[in-house]
Formats: sequence, structure tokens, C-alpha cells
Amino acid sequence: MDEPIIINDSIAETVVGAPAVVPAPNTRPQSRDTRGDSRGGRKPNRRGPRRDTRTKPEFDQKIVSLRRVTRVTSGGRRFAFSVCVVAGNRKGSVGVGLGKAGDTPLAIEKAFRDAKKNMITVNTTKGMSVPHDIEAKFSASRVIIRPAPGKGILAGSSVRTVLELAGLREVSAKLLSRSKNSMNNALAAVSALRQLERTKIRNSK
Repeated sequence: MDEPIIINDSIAETVVGAPAVVPAPNTRPQSRDTRGDSRGGRKPNRRGPRRDTRTKPEFDQKIVSLRRVTRVTSGGRRFAFSVCVVAGNRKGSVGVGLGKAGDTPLAIEKAFRDAKKNMITVNTTKGMSVPHDIEAKFSASRVIIRPAPGKGILAGSSVRTVLELAGLREVSAKLLSRSKNSMNNALAAVSALRQLERTKIRNSK
């Protein structure tokens, strides 16, 4: 009998003329805990960030006034929200709308629809400015808008919002009243810009 062959700490006898039986190596991969390892798990996204496929709305909107109003009835108090929204396409169209509802999103939606219904087209110069001084009054608010070449928009309160959403540049506005009502100030600015609808602009820069 031949000498024994030691395989995996075990003694196996060999038969004369027969090859020794060697067990197959363990090819099973060792398990690896990839928890907490940034290299394991999902493959990295090499396609880059996702692109937003949503279409851009035609009109931009901005809230200039948001109030909670109360109505007293025989059964108690009922609360609602009053929202004033300025909407415009920054290309010469702008409007102011008012909406009231029991919750804020519905009131904003109503105000936006009202603003689109009351949209006006501003007759501007080639440089998106006003051709001359214009002044208007709405309720207790009075505003004057003037051209300001090379100075940008010089305005405050909700009047600036109206001018920006209308797409005007290089204009200045001044509130001549002490009214702090943002809605009345915005409506006064729209009333002033409406005066330009009958103005004929010739050879304007």
C-alpha cells in the first residue's frame, strides 16, 4: 500500500492504479456586507441630473396682498382669505386680480384667473420704457411713473412688482400718497399704464 496523502487535514488512502480524489475548491464568493459602503449597492447614475420636462407657464404671478377676513353670522364667525395677485408675461402684458375663498390655494387660483381676465397691454418704447410721465389715482393711492434712462427700475411697494411683470426697464415710480394698501397701489400703477394705450410712440429709442 502506498503512503497516504493528506488532503484538508484528512487521510485518504490511494488505490493502486487509481488517481487520488481531490475535493473541488470552494468557489462560492464570500458574502460582503455593503451596508454603509458608498461603493456597494446601486450603481452610480452617470446620466446626470434629471431634466424638468414641465412647460413654463405663459404668465408669471406674484402675491402682493394676503389677508384673512372674518364674517360674523348668527351661528358664529366665518373665516376666509382674500388674495391680490399680479400676473404678467414680462413682454408688455400685466394685470391685477382679486380672489376670495375658504382656503388659500383656491383664493390664489381665483385671483390669477381674475388677473388674466383684466390683462392690459402696455404701449412701451423699443427699450421697454415709458415715453413720458404718467400719473394716475385709484381710491386713496396716487402714483406717478417716469422714464429713467440707464437707471433700471426705481420703485417700491407693489408698484415695482407691476413694472417688473410688465417687462418694463429703466423707469421710476413715486407714490404721491400715504396709502399703505398694496392692492390699491398696484391698481393705481395699472391705471397709469393703461393711459399709454392711446399714446402713439414715434422714433422712440
